[in-house]
Amino acid sequence: MQKQLPPLGWLRTFEAAARHLSFTGAARDLNMTQSAVSQQIKSLEGYLGQPLFLRRPRALELTEAGITYLPVVREAFRTLVRGTQAVTGAQQNAVQVQSNITFAVNWLAPRLPQFREAHPKVQLNIFTELWEPREMAEGAAVEIRYSLRPSDTVRTELLRTDHYYPVCAPGYQVTLETLQDQPLFDCSNLLSNWPNWAEEQALIWGNPPITYSTTYLVSLSVAMAGGGLCLTHDTIARGLIEQGRLVAPFAHRAPMPEAYYLLLSPQAEETPGALAFASWLRSEMEVDGLR
Repeated sequence: MQKQLPPLGWLRTFEAAARHLSFTGAARDLNMTQSAVSQQIKSLEGYLGQPLFLRRPRALELTEAGITYLPVVREAFRTLVRGTQAVTGAQQNAVQVQSNITFAVNWLAPRLPQFREAHPKVQLNIFTELWEPREMAEGAAVEIRYSLRPSDTVRTELLRTDHYYPVCAPGYQVTLETLQDQPLFDCSNLLSNWPNWAEEQALIWGNPPITYSTTYLVSLSVAMAGGGLCLTHDTIARGLIEQGRLVAPFAHRAPMPEAYYLLLSPQAEETPGALAFASWLRSEMEVDGLR
């Protein structure tokens, strides 16, 4: 059998390169150099006798052979993961959860003691992302994704819709008339943004300067420090408002184009701990009254 199969490391490198459509992205994931990734792909292509990627000037594309081979490789890795979990006994207990970092810090982390109390034998491994990934990370059973649209590659369900609005530190002096003169902060690349919020309530928006960051954590931290106003939504800000660390100075709340989705990988269906976490997550959001 060993003579009929390429080395496992080559297959792992191929899966990572196909997932990112980038040798650089694969190298980052695998803690390898880009040249080492390229060499392993060439070795695998030589072993198979046909190319797996089309090398474009600024991107990779899978060939017909690559498109055919990728799901086979992924399913093989899933089978190895399930089999290893079954042998080690981890299948029942360990659950890899993926989410963006702001949701993990502001919503999930404060509720983890309740989950542990309800499911003391389930071990959670939590992985955070700044940006919406193209697909679930290898080995992830559950993902909470903040996105305009859900994934079409795994089981997906709408978890929560929300409304977005400005917040600032308690005592910060601002009115709608002086809003555009204040330091404004936001998370980049979202439709839940300042111009759209202003348009929702027919404000004349003069395109004031806005400081953007790649995560809500930065803008929320600036607002709590009294440095200005940022946009947010209840899912990540309600706890901070209830603690008195932030206030919403205006009544208007606009419906958020983005939403939270629950993604379950195929292996989650066979992992009781993953199903228990997903069920608990739904229940907690219903308790919040926002779902």
